[in-house]
Amino acid sequence: MSAVPTSQPRRGFWTLGRREAVWGYLFLLPNIIGFLIFTAMAVVTAFFLALTEWDLLTPIWQAKITGINNYTKLLTNDPVFRQIMFNSVYFVAGVVPLDIVCSLGLAMLLNRPIRAMAIYRGIYFVPVVTSLIAVAIVWQWLYHTDVGLINLMLGQVGIGKINWLGSLEWAMPAVIFMSTWKAMGYYAVIFLAGLQGIPQHLYEAAEIDGANDWQKFWRITLPLLSPTMFFVLVISIIQAFQVFGQIFIMTRGGPANSTSTIVYFIYNNAFVWFRMGYAAAASWILFAVIFAITIIQTRWQKRWVHY
Repeated sequence: MSAVPTSQPRRGFWTLGRREAVWGYLFLLPNIIGFLIFTAMAVVTAFFLALTEWDLLTPIWQAKITGINNYTKLLTNDPVFRQIMFNSVYFVAGVVPLDIVCSLGLAMLLNRPIRAMAIYRGIYFVPVVTSLIAVAIVWQWLYHTDVGLINLMLGQVGIGKINWLGSLEWAMPAVIFMSTWKAMGYYAVIFLAGLQGIPQHLYEAAEIDGANDWQKFWRITLPLLSPTMFFVLVISIIQAFQVFGQIFIMTRGGPANSTSTIVYFIYNNAFVWFRMGYAAAASWILFAVIFAITIIQTRWQKRWVHY
């Protein structure tokens, strides 16, 4: 007699994998809702507002649709915006190289095997966790023309008083220097992690071959640190284009708009002059600039980043 085939038991709908997936999505749900409300909805709203004239006081459904007029005016008929973009590029070109050079040098110093190194690392990281508002106020006093510590120290070596935050020549460099000091510890920690990932036997082999410190740095440290360098370069450029706090506290964009950057321009148009459509269009231009630069960096990194 042939054996009667037995039917396989049907698997229930609530299997272990499905239960785990459901619980996973439930735990993610608060974050997903927050992203949809505070990020995705804000992006969609900004895209709509950029095509309108809206003063923030009237209902949004009564906003006047103007198409691409805001973009046209910003790019062709607004000399202030052109100056703002120049200031933003000036700030980025000044602060990003300083961030990389100073933080890399600091990381190399903090990578040395000396006593109490953890204390030194903590001290140099303090500016990063300090409130930007507090740091900007302190540096505002340091830059004070009459009673600022910097001018007092310069006076001891025969250099006259400099109106750091009130002159067209020195206001932006002063903000750049302060911003570099504030962010240096953050990027130094990233570089320090990259330095500690370089195998020590490569340096030992180079020393046996007679390489000096500069040759070891140029032939070993920089190539193996290039992925970290690329990450710091991308992040620092993005953050530099979004500078706002120190501008708002220290200079308010002055003198004569010489330190006004694009985010400060967006803030003024949106919440001071109530031109929300104009501000939204400027924010999308900022997004396009950052996106384009990031794409260029991603393509260019194949030439100099070694993984």
